Amino acid sequence: MAGVEYIRADVNYTDNLIGTLLAIFGNVLVSISLSIQKYSHVTLAGTKDPRTFYRTKTWWCGLVLTCLGEGANFASYAFAPLSLVAPLNAVSVLTSSILGLIFLREKSKPKEFAKQFGLSFLGCIITIGGTYLFVTFGPNSHEKLKAENIVKHIVGWPVLLYLLLEIITFCLLLYFYKQHSANYLIVILLLVALLGSVTVITVKAVSGMLVLTIEGTMQLNYPIFYVMFVCMVATVVFQARFLSQACKLYDSSLIASVNYIFSTFFAIIAGAIFYLEFSHEDVLHICMFLLGCAACFLGVFFITKNRKRTKTFEPYVTMDMAQGIPTIHDKGLVVQPDYNGSFSYGALVNNDGAVPATLPVNQEQLSVTARSSAAANRSADRKKD
Repeated sequence: MAGVEYIRADVNYTDNLIGTLLAIFGNVLVSISLSIQKYSHVTLAGTKDPRTFYRTKTWWCGLVLTCLGEGANFASYAFAPLSLVAPLNAVSVLTSSILGLIFLREKSKPKEFAKQFGLSFLGCIITIGGTYLFVTFGPNSHEKLKAENIVKHIVGWPVLLYLLLEIITFCLLLYFYKQHSANYLIVILLLVALLGSVTVITVKAVSGMLVLTIEGTMQLNYPIFYVMFVCMVATVVFQARFLSQACKLYDSSLIASVNYIFSTFFAIIAGAIFYLEFSHEDVLHICMFLLGCAACFLGVFFITKNRKRTKTFEPYVTMDMAQGIPTIHDKGLVVQPDYNGSFSYGALVNNDGAVPATLPVNQEQLSVTARSSAAANRSADRKKD
């Protein structure tokens, strides 16, 4: 595109390396932080600690690591091409799978390890190979994201056509989602991915202008910066809402894999059209890059497919007919067992991790009830006589 200032090849390589390392570092930090926060919740549930989760040091440590990781991811878009940073989210899935076996002790017996985690291990190997391919053969062209360059990209007819098609597609999907209750996983995640493509475009623009401002070239006095910032925040908020709805309806592992595939696919298209990231690449590099992305898609699918799905359990209450003492059972078998001389009733709010508690019984009230029942029986016998 005429008037767009590109960086030299040697500087491109250095910037790509910095951006790639920042993205990998950020995704690893986010995975570690989520594992630490999960460990905090599990510890509180197991020890019956009366404190809330946000009063523990481990949870705040996880939150700090999350902020650092997301900050590194945000900065990586200013140095590396969008099409190179977006697929690196597979590193987060890979790290979470490894930490699940080590940090959170999600493991089985040695004899069952190969059967239970063999698919995940294969997925990790495929993901590592795919990451190497798309990083090695990824786009190397990079431009200075000044405000003038971003405006020139936006007013170009390829970008306008792409945005028009994306808006039409999004409106159609939203119409079926709202009016016809099309709560299918593909529909919801397509809405998330379409919003995500706008998010990554705006994130790269905002991040690039902030880096130039820090380097001494002021970009914050241009209106396009604030337009991009508002679009970035708005699309992130709506993505979170759709993802929250998807998590209520479908399994989280399936959401993770499908969302990664859709989001990465649309992010690569957005980078190719908006920032022209493949304009200086040959066919071989593009094919190898796409092969690496496809390998990551397959690897992430294998990793998430092998995760255990939680079985739903409804707590229940049993009543011992001999002693008359009700007992709450809020963990155990999925199917309520049969008790001799007792009956069960009700379904309580799921309180996983709590020790089955025995309801207190007022002995005086039981004795009064027993005496009144006996008196009623004697009066009935007298009437019969």
